[in-house]
Amino acid sequence: MRPHAVGELAAQLPISRPAVSQHLRVLKDAGLVDDEAAGTRRVYRLNPAGVSALRDQLDVFWRRTLEGLQEIVEEADEEKS
Repeated sequence: MRPHAVGELAAQLPISRPAVSQHLRVLKDAGLVDDEAAGTRRVYRLNPAGVSALRDQLDVFWRRTLEGLQEIVEEADEEKS
């Protein structure tokens, strides 16, 4: 995916340009995107390290959630027996 300016992104989304800028600021603060100045524009791109870290966190979250669900199901099965 190539870098995009805010205006390019906003043109493809059903929200305003200021709203896109606010969302990008949150994503930048979270380390998920990087930006750089290109004249009077800001150009944004995904931060691969940030996205990878988020993926790792989501994997841990879902693994723990599914393990907890499995325990609940197993306990319910034991109570039925």
